[in-house]
Amino acid sequence: MQLTGIGVAGCGRMGGPMLSALRNIGFDAFGYDVRPAAEFGDLAPQMLALDDFRQDLQILITVVRDIAQTDDVLFGAQNLIETGPSLQTVILSSTLSPKYVRALRHRVPDHITLIDAPMSGAAIAAEKARLSFMLGGDTDALQQHQPLFDAMGAHFHHMGDYGAGMQAKVLNNLLAASNTAMTRLVLDWADQTGIDEDALLNLIHTSSGQNWLASGFNAIEFARDGWEEDNTIGILTKDVASALDAAPEGADTTLPETVRQAIFALKPRH
Repeated sequence: MQLTGIGVAGCGRMGGPMLSALRNIGFDAFGYDVRPAAEFGDLAPQMLALDDFRQDLQILITVVRDIAQTDDVLFGAQNLIETGPSLQTVILSSTLSPKYVRALRHRVPDHITLIDAPMSGAAIAAEKARLSFMLGGDTDALQQHQPLFDAMGAHFHHMGDYGAGMQAKVLNNLLAASNTAMTRLVLDWADQTGIDEDALLNLIHTSSGQNWLASGFNAIEFARDGWEEDNTIGILTKDVASALDAAPEGADTTLPETVRQAIFALKPRH
């Protein structure tokens, strides 16, 4: 399979660097976003109007925010499933409910390959082309598209059939949300007891409390943010909701619900 006509829908803090990484390797890649092309700086020449975007589209990578925007891209406002005349593959890189992702197989024509490929690493990893991808799909299809993931990432985890990548991602993000909530609480308590932030973070990094957020606290762009609907902390609450939506029948969801509320309550840390 020749990997051409690669379109990235949703070129924000993750999708934009992913598009750049594909082009840097030499792929025929272009972008679409609801925002004007002039807002995308060096990427502006690669941002196409919708009619131009769909015309040569063969492989669609969606990196939009949520289920509503994904539905718009595939079936609604952009309707690329019906209006992309050459569309062959859809790669879902947004973090979405695994139930929604699996249901797409019944809504998308069989001749279009579906791959779920959510990623982890935040914007800093996207900019360095070092994302971690959790992959779900047919083994042959994943192998055919692996060069795309190689261009954008550094770690690749084939989790199983279509939908398994998203299931793994929401479980991973549930842990990330838990680490975020507790790390922020620990730092707030440290402030109140006079312990220096940097000293405590250095301790955590080399001790039993080590976690991703604490170890990267001064590099992760959203580590000090409070909750806002459209920022990464806000997205974390959405991701916990996606994990809850896919919880096993009869599972105790008390702790995840508590984490979700703790994330929702976060205030900016200066």
